[in-house]
Amino acid sequence: MMQSVVVYGRLVARALFAGMNNEFQQFPFKNGSSSNARPLRLVTASSGIGKTQSQAKLTKKLSFGDDACFIARHKLADVIGVADGVGGWRTYGVDPSVFPNCLMETCGRLVNEGRFQPNHLIEMLAASYQEVLENKMPQIGSCTACVVALHCDENTIYTANLGDSGFVVIRRGEVIHRSEEQQHYFNTPFQLSVAPTVLEGMVLSDSPESAQSTSFGVKEGDLILVGTDGLFDNMSEEMLLYNVAQLKDHKLESLQRIANTIAQEAHKLAFDPEYLSPFSLNAAANGFNIKGGKPDDVTVLLSRVTHVELPT
Repeated sequence: MMQSVVVYGRLVARALFAGMNNEFQQFPFKNGSSSNARPLRLVTASSGIGKTQSQAKLTKKLSFGDDACFIARHKLADVIGVADGVGGWRTYGVDPSVFPNCLMETCGRLVNEGRFQPNHLIEMLAASYQEVLENKMPQIGSCTACVVALHCDENTIYTANLGDSGFVVIRRGEVIHRSEEQQHYFNTPFQLSVAPTVLEGMVLSDSPESAQSTSFGVKEGDLILVGTDGLFDNMSEEMLLYNVAQLKDHKLESLQRIANTIAQEAHKLAFDPEYLSPFSLNAAANGFNIKGGKPDDVTVLLSRVTHVELPT
């Protein structure tokens, strides 16, 4: 039965990718907003800590432990995303960080090349997944994924979230929009997978089409926080709001400082055995007695919605 799920996921990805190509041909991108006002854009800081690291450290591949992320800009939209690799692949001698890194790098490339539409992020996720599936060197692994795009012509964010990574939108100190977790059962999130032939039928694999898609109008000054479950399992909404409230201005340097602080705090709480974490509360709600934080990789993308001039 699981083998049919894997095959189905591949077929759906191909169908979505084909449909997206047709849509590109029928509905070309707009050249820009009809308004003379400057479009809204995202200014984004990234930070994170691998589970075995001791401090926030950004790598060239925008990866932290088994997590990965991307930040991409196109004239039509700014797009950001995170992916959380499934560590269980180490049991089979597979590096769990390779698959999410490949998926996020592909998403970023599709944005940079203009091969996407910001209001159809599930299709973009499917196209990226399809490329990973068809890679000459198979990128074995599994990951969750969360992608957010600010459509500059519409001043609207579009999202696609598969699994337990996620995002929150903050306006004037309050969360006004957020993602919902997708779990098969406790601590088993929806995920994209590529399995070797010998393991097909034994690996959980969801279709990109299973991702939850939302849209939401944004304003100048809104903050968007995107992260993997290592963030949301260890920091409550109140903690996140307290930290972003410390922003003294909205320069990139200030966003970076707060993103680093959030990542550091989530990492510290993850290893506190007495901490009543969101993860432990969720475990209790599902009948499990688990105390403390949840040791995990942490990835944080902190964006401010703002009017900025695009480079020429």
